[in-house]
Amino acid sequence: MTITEVTLQDEEEGPPALFESENNSKPRRIALFVEPSPFAYVSGYKNRFQNFIRYLREMGDEVLVVTTHEGVPEEFYGAKLIGSRSFPCPWYQKVPLSLALSPRIISEVAQFKPDIIHASSPGIMVFGALIIAKLLSVPIVMSYHTHVPVYIPRYTFSWLVQPMWMVIKFLHRAADLTLVPSAAIGRDLEAYRVTTANKIRLWNKGVDYESFHPRYQSHEMRLRLSNGEPERPLIVHVGRLGVEKSLDFFKRIMDRLPEARIAFIGDGPYREELEKMFIGMPAIFTGMLQGEELSQAYASGDVFVMPSESETLGLVVLEAMSSGLPVVGVRAGGIPDIIPADQEGKTGYLYSPGDLDDCLSKLKPLLHNKELRETMGKAAREEMEKYDWKAATKKIRNEQYNAAIWFWRKKRAELLGPLQWLAKRIFPSSEIKTIGDAHIS
Repeated sequence: MTITEVTLQDEEEGPPALFESENNSKPRRIALFVEPSPFAYVSGYKNRFQNFIRYLREMGDEVLVVTTHEGVPEEFYGAKLIGSRSFPCPWYQKVPLSLALSPRIISEVAQFKPDIIHASSPGIMVFGALIIAKLLSVPIVMSYHTHVPVYIPRYTFSWLVQPMWMVIKFLHRAADLTLVPSAAIGRDLEAYRVTTANKIRLWNKGVDYESFHPRYQSHEMRLRLSNGEPERPLIVHVGRLGVEKSLDFFKRIMDRLPEARIAFIGDGPYREELEKMFIGMPAIFTGMLQGEELSQAYASGDVFVMPSESETLGLVVLEAMSSGLPVVGVRAGGIPDIIPADQEGKTGYLYSPGDLDDCLSKLKPLLHNKELRETMGKAAREEMEKYDWKAATKKIRNEQYNAAIWFWRKKRAELLGPLQWLAKRIFPSSEIKTIGDAHIS
């Protein structure tokens, strides 16, 4: 997917096409600021940032990772990791937050001499990353991963939504480039004029299609997930159990499907309330599964259902499809990026938000028709084999980072241009090279 598919209109000049497509082989020094830690809150396999770090290292780049301190190893694939002291999120105690602006961290990043800083957004740490980028005069890329304005009414007060958008605008207008996980989120940021349209770029989706594979189907796991009734239709859901995920929609589904069983894989602040909601119903809560157990859980179900309307992408949907599991997902957020209109009915189904009858009209045939499940699951698996993490990382490194550096140099040239003009008039015999003439490495 190209940037033109994400943005509706270019508002100002962007990097030339030749510049965007050049393949820079020269190693870079990349500082990543990631919150929460990708090493403490993972599904059991390498997540987006873990895979990103791994492939940057394979391409020869030096990588420094600043993240919240819980569960952080000293290094990962040769990348140095720095843990920053953190505090719990007021509305979600299991997520640690950190400003990452201590003298120790500033010194470590300064000594590393990064060519570019990449920070996950929104959050608290992104402020620290922005300040350090400005102090060191380094380009900064922000990747938008959590659609906080959608979550706010569920956790706090609706009047905080507009102030949150103002914070997001402040951050991303100060960044040199914004990466989004789906075209839908890109359109949302553009609609709210978070930054100029040509500075919103797509982070191509990727999935670990070796770890999530139909070969992990397990009778023992199906017995566990179905509470000893493996012959019953089995719905599987994997993910964080949060109130913003619309998981109460499953209660309405199960009220209409008494013959089915459902397994919730994952944990979160909404789990206790959800368990109470499903008392006396055929539902299993496994908590967090990791490694091969997680692979087996995906591959041993019949259908994966995703009711969340606030997903920026929906990595668990990619993992389910990679496992050969048909998906019924809501037509909202980033899910239509995974199951686009031309793939509906082939690799998965989408239903209208909140429309129970629409959802059931697509879910029931899959639960009761094994041949349909297998056909759609096979097509979903074949589609996921196209999304390679390494290719997605290479595009960020060779195209999007180049674009960020181009925008950064352009901004510096505009700010310092008047001073350079004055210097040339005062010292006409001196060779003063403008910033815009510098080669971007």
